[in-house]
Amino acid sequence: MAKDKEIIHAIDRALDILLLLQQEGKEMGVTQIGEALGMYKSTVYRTLTTLENKGFVQQNPETGRYWLGFRLYSLGMLVREKMPLSKIAYPHAKALSERFNEVVHISVLDKSADLYPKHIIVEKIQSQQVLSLTPPVGSSSPSHCSAVGKCLLAFSPGEYTNRFIGRELPRFTPKTITDWDKLLAELAAIRERGYALDDEELELGLTCVAAPILGRDGEIIAALSLSGPTSRIKSDQFAEIVEQVKQTTATISSLLK
Repeated sequence: MAKDKEIIHAIDRALDILLLLQQEGKEMGVTQIGEALGMYKSTVYRTLTTLENKGFVQQNPETGRYWLGFRLYSLGMLVREKMPLSKIAYPHAKALSERFNEVVHISVLDKSADLYPKHIIVEKIQSQQVLSLTPPVGSSSPSHCSAVGKCLLAFSPGEYTNRFIGRELPRFTPKTITDWDKLLAELAAIRERGYALDDEELELGLTCVAAPILGRDGEIIAALSLSGPTSRIKSDQFAEIVEQVKQTTATISSLLK
């Protein structure tokens, strides 16, 4: 963590606004942003004007509210194009998605999360099947109640998880793990068996299986998950799905070494 004296506070405020818009996933007004971040409206307005001038936010002329700008889109596409992980993993993730006709996500830890652990989706292969919950690439999602998120927590160094221990974990379904002792025991079990399971913990009726993508030194780089309705995932195919998810991540991992 950078020391306070090393932080440029104007840039810090601007990044907080961008991250808030990403987190909320909708246009927001100056007053809304100021209340959410504890900033004066004048400060929010000046920061937004600066960001808008560079194309990082855009104002809706009809509502007066702000949303993320196209400059962020172009930067994101450039990062995605140049990221070796996406180039190497995509064909294998696509093959897995096509084999079971289900959605596949590749995610990394959200290092900017502050309330509870989260992850960011960096790749998504959509299927022809329709799911009610399919977060887009670039979105940040809770990690304690998703297979890909729990997988990232289980195989990552403890420093990330440790900074959240004791904080409230939001409940999304009756099956969501909100007790830290139970979550830590679950993470240990995931490390033991080599894959993670979201058993309707984020959305009722949705089940996901995830496994880690490891780098040259055995460190986790990302995690890959396959998601679908519980009736299709936890079926006669379940053992095959688990095996194929693990084989896919093992193949990707070998290509990254």
